[in-house]
Amino acid sequence: MRVAVLNRTFSKSGGGAERYAVAIAAALAQRHEMHVFSQETDRPVPGVTYHRIACISQKPRWLNQWLFACLTWWKTRSGFDVVHSHENTWHGQVQTVHVRTVRHSLFNGQGSFGKLLRGLKVFASPRLQTYLLLEWLRFRNSPARHIVAASDMLKEECQLSFPGRTQTHWSTIAPGTELPGVGPSAAEARQQLGLPASVPLILFVANDYARKGLDTLLAALGRLDASVNLAVAGHTGQLERYQRLASEVGVSQRVHFLGSLPDLTPAFFAADVLAHPTLEDSYGMVVLEAMAHQLPVVVSNADFCGISHELTTHHNAVLLADPRDPQALAEALQAILCADPTALRRLKDESFEFAAQHSWQAAALRYEALYQRVAKHESL
Repeated sequence: MRVAVLNRTFSKSGGGAERYAVAIAAALAQRHEMHVFSQETDRPVPGVTYHRIACISQKPRWLNQWLFACLTWWKTRSGFDVVHSHENTWHGQVQTVHVRTVRHSLFNGQGSFGKLLRGLKVFASPRLQTYLLLEWLRFRNSPARHIVAASDMLKEECQLSFPGRTQTHWSTIAPGTELPGVGPSAAEARQQLGLPASVPLILFVANDYARKGLDTLLAALGRLDASVNLAVAGHTGQLERYQRLASEVGVSQRVHFLGSLPDLTPAFFAADVLAHPTLEDSYGMVVLEAMAHQLPVVVSNADFCGISHELTTHHNAVLLADPRDPQALAEALQAILCADPTALRRLKDESFEFAAQHSWQAAALRYEALYQRVAKHESL
C-alpha cells in the first residue's frame, strides 16, 4: 500500500506522540510504501519518502496548525491508498488521537454557567475557535473515518466530548516498546551523559515539565537524602524556570538537565528509578519504555495517567494517589531506592514482563489490518 503519514514533527526526540508516529511508520515501512509529510524531521526511518511542509512560523501555533492542515490536504488529496493523520486535521481516513481534546479541556465538568463563560472565552479567541473547528471536522460522523486513541481513557474522553458519532469507527491502539539488547553498564551510561558515578539517581523525562510534575518532583527531592540526584531529560523550553526553582528548593547541585536526547537508552540504564508524577497523560509512553529497561517506576494513578489503568501498584509499578503531594512522592522514591534486593528484583521482573507484552510490531499489525480495510473501502 501507498500510505501518507501526517505529523508536524517527525522525530524520536519529540514527545510521546512523535515517537509513536515514528515507531509505527518504521514497522510498516518494511512492507509498505510510506510517505511522511512533516514540517520538521531528522529523517529517523530509512526507506521512507519525506515531504517537507512549509512552516511560516511556529507561532502562533494555531495558525501554523491550520496551515499544516491545508497544505497536507492539498498534497494528499489523491495518489494514496490511506492517509493517516497524527495531527488535528479534517482529512485522513485514519486519525490517531494522542492528547486530550481542547473541547474536553474547556467544557468537561463545567456547569451551565461555567460553560457559558467558556463559550464567551471561545468567542473572543481565534486560537480556540480554530482548534475547536478542526476537532469538530476531525470527529465528524463518517463511516469512512476511523478514530484511533492511544489509550482507553482518551477514547472515552473523546466519545464523551463528541457524542453521537455512531457512524465513525473507534478503537484503541496503545503505544508499544522495543525490548533493549545488551546495553552499557550504569557507570558507562552515566559517564556518557556526564552524570555522577556513584549516587542514587532518579530519572524524569518530559517535554512539558510543568504538566508532567517536575514541580512536585523537585520538592520531593528536597525531602530525600542529600546524596540522591535527579536527571531531567527533555525539551529545554522551560529550562530557566526550573533551574530557578531547583535553586529555590536548594537542590540545584543535585539536578542535571540533559536536554532532548535522540536516544533515551543511556538515561534508562544510568538511572535507579523513573519518576513520572504527571498531572495529565493520555498514556505515558516513557513509563512503558522504562519498564522495558527493567527500571522501577513511580507513576501517577489512573486518574492522571492512561497506562496506570493497566498497572498494579507494588506489583509492576508504584502508583501515586496524588501526584501533587511531594511527601508521598518522596516516600515512594525512598522505598525503591532503599528496597530489599529481592523485592526490587521482583518489581523489575514484573515490570519487564508487562513491557514484553506491548510491542510496536503488534501495534503496527493492528494498523496494517486497519489500512487494508480502509483501502478496500470495507466497513468496520
